[in-house]
Amino acid sequence: MRNWLLPEYIEDILPAEALHIETMRRRIIDLLFVHGYQQVTPPMLEYVESLLTGSGSDMDLQMIKVIDQISGRMMGLRADMTPQVARIDAHLLNCEGITRLCYAHSVLHSVPSSITQTREPFQIGAELYGHIGLESDLEIQKLMLQCLSIAGVDGVHLDLGHVAVFNAIVKEASLVPDVETRLFNALQAKDVSTLQELCKGLNKETREALLLLPELYGDKKVLVEARDRLPDSPKIKVALDELDTIGEELSETVNTIAFDLADLRGYHYHTGIVFAAYSRGCSNAIAFGGRYDEIGKAFGRARPATGFSMDLRELSRLVKTASYPKGITAPYQVNNEALNKKIAALREHGEIVIVEFPGHETVTLSCDRRLVQYEEKWVVEEI
Repeated sequence: MRNWLLPEYIEDILPAEALHIETMRRRIIDLLFVHGYQQVTPPMLEYVESLLTGSGSDMDLQMIKVIDQISGRMMGLRADMTPQVARIDAHLLNCEGITRLCYAHSVLHSVPSSITQTREPFQIGAELYGHIGLESDLEIQKLMLQCLSIAGVDGVHLDLGHVAVFNAIVKEASLVPDVETRLFNALQAKDVSTLQELCKGLNKETREALLLLPELYGDKKVLVEARDRLPDSPKIKVALDELDTIGEELSETVNTIAFDLADLRGYHYHTGIVFAAYSRGCSNAIAFGGRYDEIGKAFGRARPATGFSMDLRELSRLVKTASYPKGITAPYQVNNEALNKKIAALREHGEIVIVEFPGHETVTLSCDRRLVQYEEKWVVEEI
């Protein structure tokens, strides 16, 4: 085997796609900037305990771990930036009131999320800390949809769920953690047969409620059915009311909306509304997020929080990548002030200008125009 072969699901990004990803990154970061989101860049490596805080066992399995040769402690390559940003908010910034943060960088996974995805996603996202109302949930969700739009993604389908529904059912039944975890796994996998088996020993109300959850997927009629058939719990009522409000607010900004009361994405740390965006041509969610009010607790501040993230490499595959832009070739002339000014002006306007080296022919593969001198003026002409 050649030494330079890359590991499975790890790949180089070539110029056209790299430019496409970078263009999307700039547009999204600029959008987040004007909405008041300050960019942070956490380290790629941290001690494992910090990276796993509040994120559950799923992230532990996704994390690549190494031994720190200085301290002898176990370090991890980040698999998700959300816990890191929560640490920054809670421990480093320590601001009162609302904090808005954003980020854009690579993360690493021990295994790919699916057979079509890379182990090195380029994660970009935003997190809002310090506000517990639906207003912040809506800000984050609308911002996510705007980011998808400026990235060139259209025809978005949005799934909305609320982990408080499942949480209220299992807490009312006082289930032991092991049973709760197995029920969660069965629901998340939509494994009805396993769910039926696990529910056999539960009381009738709990059993019927849990078996109903996988069926509660669809349009707003789902919320009506949930109100009629789920337990009469104040927490469930509040959750359904919140989903109804969010659905109304976002109905004009997406192609379709569905409610999924068995969607427990991030249940280990999410505490409220969860959401996922989908688009034609991709079976996986292209962006997702939710409310997670307890993630900063281990860092000393259990602040209310909500956020979203997306993988720019995945988005790049969905949106057609344009060919790399052609440039302008210019002759090599020492101390030609007029030529240098013309080159500088073109570059200031975003044009690629490549200066030829003496003895080398025009680079026709990367340039389709050239600078030529007519009388005392330098002008651009087609090659």
